[in-house]
Amino acid sequence: MRVLIVGGGGREHAIALCVSKSPKVKRIYCAPGNAGIAGLAECVAIAPMEFNKLIGFAKETSIDLAIVGMDDPLVGGLIDAFEEAGIRCFGPNQRAAMLEGSKSFAKDLMKKYKIPTAAYESFTDAEQALLYLETAKFPLVLKADGLALGKGVLICQNLKEAKAGVQEIMLDKKFGTAGNAMVIEEFMVGREVSVLSFVDGKTIKTMTSAQDYKRAGDGDTGLNTGGMGTFSPSPFYTKEVETFCNKYVYQATVDAMAAEGRPFQGILFFGLMLTKDGPKVLEYNARFGDPEAQVVLPRMENDIIEVIDACIDGKLHQVALTFEDNAAVCVVLASAGYPVEYENGLPISGLEAYNNHKDIYCFHAGTKWVDGQVVTAGGRVLGISAKGRDLAEARQKAYAATEWVRFENKYMRCDIAENIQ
Repeated sequence: MRVLIVGGGGREHAIALCVSKSPKVKRIYCAPGNAGIAGLAECVAIAPMEFNKLIGFAKETSIDLAIVGMDDPLVGGLIDAFEEAGIRCFGPNQRAAMLEGSKSFAKDLMKKYKIPTAAYESFTDAEQALLYLETAKFPLVLKADGLALGKGVLICQNLKEAKAGVQEIMLDKKFGTAGNAMVIEEFMVGREVSVLSFVDGKTIKTMTSAQDYKRAGDGDTGLNTGGMGTFSPSPFYTKEVETFCNKYVYQATVDAMAAEGRPFQGILFFGLMLTKDGPKVLEYNARFGDPEAQVVLPRMENDIIEVIDACIDGKLHQVALTFEDNAAVCVVLASAGYPVEYENGLPISGLEAYNNHKDIYCFHAGTKWVDGQVVTAGGRVLGISAKGRDLAEARQKAYAATEWVRFENKYMRCDIAENIQ
């Protein structure tokens, strides 16, 4: 079969690697792809939001399956457009992707169906938000309602910071139209855990757990980013936690979406906070996390195409998801200055060192070919992932492998998966 993957980051590289292992797949295309994905697929110069061009290409090349990896085209309705054009595709339609596209929608859904989450209020008017803050309890969290590349979340310790946050999100529109509305949420304390899942509209099958690092600096300092690293599995995601979430979070969310006339089919990501009062939902994503996919997918034993087919055909209940009994760690190599200002077009050397390593992966996040040379083309450049018997071994291998590649202004956090016990 011929598969088209829509996207061009580290997540899509991980998906492409997984897809390439399926004996069902003869050819892979990726739009737009990147320099790393080009080793697995034919990259096509079509942007993820160019729906008509994507549909035209899919028809011209007789695509059998389109996998949409990114949030923007999902929330924008690319799955709907593919389906209308008669192209078999994987991902939630626009109505279902609202679970990620609007934090207010997601919070209201959880409140209505009693899915545990933090207390909150939603606002579309900045003056009303500022008025609410006058009597609010601190610390608290401000969240831009729409898509903000994982960066539209501000933790505020006091009223002054919160007022500045409202200005930033709703008035200055730092995150664009994502800040047309805003959620103000209670600040939760606990361990964060990410759980990805396959969903066919009715049945949900969860994958192995993970934990990512959003802050730019060691010790969770600095600005929020799209993710600076991750590990899998989380030792804090116990059987007790899993049992609770199976009953009160996972299936409850799938059932809630179906009840709302928005059946969810695709990848559903649960961002959880393990509080003293039990697990609570921090956020939903309507696709694979990035960089969570870079540690979860390498550990998956299933043929991903078989699982995706089961999701599309409503037969996920027939699938048993299995994962290797090991661990994985991903360290993101970014350009210094990310997520604010950074330089692009810097030559990358040493990439050949990752060839033929069974348990070490170099996932390209922001790269491209220019005149026969791979150069940086984004704030997050590469994700170096490694598998090991346990987290300690995977961490040691991943950090050792970060030394194999070189580019000017290379930056990484040095505490990914450190002292996890």
